[in-house]
Amino acid sequence: MPNKEMLLVPGPTPVVDSIYEAMAKETWGHTDPRFAHIFKRAIESTKEMLKTDGEVFIVAGSGTLAMEMALVNTVAAGEKLLVISHGYFGDRFIKLGEAYGIDIDVLQSEWGKQVSPEAVEKKLAGANYKAVTITHADTSTGVAADLDTLLPIIKKHGALVILDGVCATGAMEEDMSKSYGSPDNKIDVVLTGSQKAIGVPPGLAIVAFNQSALAAREKLAKVPAYYCDIYNWLPIMADPTKYFATPPVNMIYGYAEGIRLVLEEGMEKRYARHKAYGKAVRAALTAYGMKPLAEEKAAAATLSCILYPDGIKDSEFRSKLASKGVVVAGALAHLSGKAFRIGHMGNTTKDMLEEAIKLIGETLIDLGHPANIEKALTLFAEHFSTSVR
Repeated sequence: MPNKEMLLVPGPTPVVDSIYEAMAKETWGHTDPRFAHIFKRAIESTKEMLKTDGEVFIVAGSGTLAMEMALVNTVAAGEKLLVISHGYFGDRFIKLGEAYGIDIDVLQSEWGKQVSPEAVEKKLAGANYKAVTITHADTSTGVAADLDTLLPIIKKHGALVILDGVCATGAMEEDMSKSYGSPDNKIDVVLTGSQKAIGVPPGLAIVAFNQSALAAREKLAKVPAYYCDIYNWLPIMADPTKYFATPPVNMIYGYAEGIRLVLEEGMEKRYARHKAYGKAVRAALTAYGMKPLAEEKAAAATLSCILYPDGIKDSEFRSKLASKGVVVAGALAHLSGKAFRIGHMGNTTKDMLEEAIKLIGETLIDLGHPANIEKALTLFAEHFSTSVR
C-alpha cells in the first residue's frame, strides 16, 4: 500500500494500490458501454457476495443514505418499526424513522452488551411490526448482533429484517440465501457503504433487497422520496447505460476492483481472517491493561472499542500514536475520552496489526504507563493462530 500511515479507525480503512489505480483511470461517460460493463460487473459481484435472489442498488452516497433507502422503501408512515440498538449507530434509525413518520419502538442495550433475545420476543409479541432493524456490528461499541438467535424470533412474528452491515459487510457473514431455522427465515435487506470492510474509499451507498423486501416496496405504491426511491434505480441496475442520476464513475471503478478482491479471497476465508484479527487484537491489548468494551462472545470481527487504563488521556494517547504512524478513533457519546476504537478489517494485514500493537505499547511507555510489548505480541500471535485453524 502507498499509504503513509496506518489508518486503523473503524472506517475509512486502508486502500490498496490496485483500487487506487482503478480509480485513477480515465473518466468515461456514465452511459458509455465500457463503463456500463464495469458497473454491471460490480452489481453482479455484490449479489454474489451477499447471495441475494433480489436486487442490489449501488448509488453515490454514504452508509446513512443506504439506511434511508432501506427504510423508506419498506416501511410507510404510521407503520411500526422496531429498532434493536447496540450503540450510537443503532440509535440513528430512530431519527431516520421519525423523519418519515414511522412509528418507532426501540430496544437499547447497555453499551458493550447485546439486547437480550427475551426482550426482543416480548416486544414483538406485543405489537405488529412491519420491520426490525439490526446493526450487525455497531461502530460505536464494537458489539455484534447474534443473527442466529435474533432472526428466528423476528421471523416468527412476520417482520422484515433490515440489517445494517455498514461495519460488517465483506467481513462478517451476511448470506441472504441462508435460512435461520426455517426456509422463510432470511435477511430481507442488507445495507452498507464502500469504505469499511470492503476497503474502498467513502462515497457509495449499497443496498440489497430480497424478493420479500421488493414485494414490500410494491405494496407501498409510492414513497416519500425521489433519489432514495429504488423504483427510480431499478432500470439503471438492470442496464447501466440508462440514466437516472449520474453515478460516481471513478468510484465505481474502485468499487469493482474492491469487490473483486473480496470474492477472490473467498468469503469463508475472509470471515475467518477478520474473526482472527478481532480476537488477536483484543487479547494483545489486555497485556497493556486495556479492556475491550464488549465481551468476547458479543464482540465484532471488524472493530473493537478499547477502554483506557487509569491515567491515560485520550487526546495525548491518540496524538502520540498518530505521530508514530498509527491513527485510531476516539470513542463516542458518554465514552468519549474513556476509550478508543480500532478497526481491523478490509485490506488491513496481520503485519500491520502487529506493528500497531507494538506502537501502542511504545506510546503507553512514552506516556509513563508500563507496557509489556513482548507479551502483547505473543498473545496476538497465539490468538491469531488459534482462530484461523
